[in-house]
Amino acid sequence: MTDLQTREVVVSQKPNVRQQSGKQSAGAGKKGSPSRRRDGLFAYLTLSPTLVVVSLLMAYPFYVAIDLSFRGGRVQSLTEVGALPLTLDNYVSILTDPQLLGDLGRSVVYTLGVLIPAFLIGLGLALLLNRSFPGRRIFRPLVLLPWAVPGIAVSAAFAWMLDASYGVVNAVLRHLGLIQENIAWLADPDSAMLAVIIPTIWKYYPFFTLVLLAALQSVPGELYEAAQLDGAKARQQFRYVTWPAVRTASALSIVITAIGIFREFDFIYPLTGGGPNNATQTLAIRIYNEAFQYFQLGLAAALGVITMLIATAVLAVFMSSLRTQS
Repeated sequence: MTDLQTREVVVSQKPNVRQQSGKQSAGAGKKGSPSRRRDGLFAYLTLSPTLVVVSLLMAYPFYVAIDLSFRGGRVQSLTEVGALPLTLDNYVSILTDPQLLGDLGRSVVYTLGVLIPAFLIGLGLALLLNRSFPGRRIFRPLVLLPWAVPGIAVSAAFAWMLDASYGVVNAVLRHLGLIQENIAWLADPDSAMLAVIIPTIWKYYPFFTLVLLAALQSVPGELYEAAQLDGAKARQQFRYVTWPAVRTASALSIVITAIGIFREFDFIYPLTGGGPNNATQTLAIRIYNEAFQYFQLGLAAALGVITMLIATAVLAVFMSSLRTQS
């Protein structure tokens, strides 16, 4: 047998070998399915204690809030709640209160006023940190630092900077010639909302930076090289390469952050307490005032349930749209 004939025999036998190996792997997969089921069962059994504890920790406060929302009357202690009658008066009072629309509107303004700038800043910094430049290892933790600072500490720092008499913000604006007199940022109804939005942006933008940077680092560099070879400019590369890669991460981070901002308390109450003249009273501040200033615990619980329903509706719409896109 010549060398050429030998090669032909070997080549003709290779597909049979591949088919046999494929059959063997398929058989191994079928034989391994019970083991995979056992592994899955073991994973569920391992996680079940944690799931039970977390479920109980969530279920009991949820039950208390629901029960409390149907209790009418004014109390100063939760031990007195059980003696109150069950009623729908709290929900009727809230839904017929014209102040509810104002509180809801301010909550939406506050949420969007924080969400849009924080996302744009986070996206810009993520694009910057995704590039190589001198000092990136030092710059990256500094960018993420605001996320680690407690909200009450951030509020205290901005309360000093925005002070009408000796705040550094007024001093800088006067030095630049942008204002002639000091602005009472926290005492003026026209500027109070902006004064609470700014520190909240400073707190939330690192989360967007972290999530979007992780999404950007999963994009292969070959895609950008291919786009450059095709003559795509920077804007086209962002539109057709970068944005599709970070779109899902962006949507998820936006929804999570929006829910957090919508019920934010740590920045508004220490800075303005919901004032002046209710200019910064969101639903979260209204809930606190009803519970701990007017001792209307049932009314506060009903407001909390309504806020939770709004957040759940937003999350459901997002999940539905995400499922449709996928």
